[in-house]
Amino acid sequence: MQIGPYRIDPPVILAPMAGVTDKPFRLLCKRLGAGLAVSEMTISDPRFWNTRKSLRRMDHDGEPTPVSVQIAGTEPGQLADAARYNADHGAQIIDINMGCPAKKVCNAWAGSALMRDEALVGRILEAVVKAVDVPVTLKIRTGWDCDHRNGPAIARIAEQSGIAALAVHGRTRDQHYTGTAEYDTIAAIKAALRIPVAANGDIDSPEKAAHVLRKTGADAVMIGRAAQGRPWIFREIAHFLATGTRLPPPSLQEVREILLGHLRALHDFHGEPQGVRIARKHLGWYARDRPENLAFRAVVNRAESAVEQLRLTRDYFDALIAGVAPELSAAA
Repeated sequence: MQIGPYRIDPPVILAPMAGVTDKPFRLLCKRLGAGLAVSEMTISDPRFWNTRKSLRRMDHDGEPTPVSVQIAGTEPGQLADAARYNADHGAQIIDINMGCPAKKVCNAWAGSALMRDEALVGRILEAVVKAVDVPVTLKIRTGWDCDHRNGPAIARIAEQSGIAALAVHGRTRDQHYTGTAEYDTIAAIKAALRIPVAANGDIDSPEKAAHVLRKTGADAVMIGRAAQGRPWIFREIAHFLATGTRLPPPSLQEVREILLGHLRALHDFHGEPQGVRIARKHLGWYARDRPENLAFRAVVNRAESAVEQLRLTRDYFDALIAGVAPELSAAA
């Protein structure tokens, strides 16, 4: 998949997810095979650019090329300014959020709510594309609801506005993440466009990724929730697309090392106590397929320090590797 001067190889992309795709997680997913990792959305209102949260979201020091930053907002001029600001601070691709279904975003007429106003979409896209010299991409849904599946119309506006690539989630805004993704609309969008298209929604295995690429004709797949607690899914998909065979799952030892490294990166990047709090959800995702998951989460969520969180996690995985039941009650 080509986005401006950047070749996305393998064509497997980490989706932007608020509160998830921070710098430590992006770096981890890129190391484990993602061809591109898009940042969590940054707000376009300049009043918030210098808050601690925004400065952390705009920290791209040491990130592999290309650095893709998602912006969100409703006002064309403000979004253009945000694009320029981020490009001046390391963004090599600017992504515009018109796919987020969250109420607090849509109630402000940002995210997927923008799809209700096609004229405004055109003004926003043209303003942002003109504002920066880097490629601009767009993430959308198939429409607002089942009666207004206007993804193809928005896609045509995007191409006419100079958008370099498009990502489409196979649900409408009112579906949020319920039901199942449909790929016929993505296929129709891809067939009508000359620019690259990434398919998103319910892609949770190498086989599903290959199926969606065949079904839609898309140039890449975008992985969101399936990467939570399973960042090695990128290398699994990339290997399957290249060879038609599955990689063996990571060993408990490798999962232990990946997770402990991820925790340390979160602690270093966010500091305490925020890094410890953020790490809790990742711990739950990593352990969710284990039978003792609930007990593990109950114990590890009581950790208030980075040292304690690392110790509890290390003890848990050491017990699993040794083939004995983790002593979760004693660990507390």
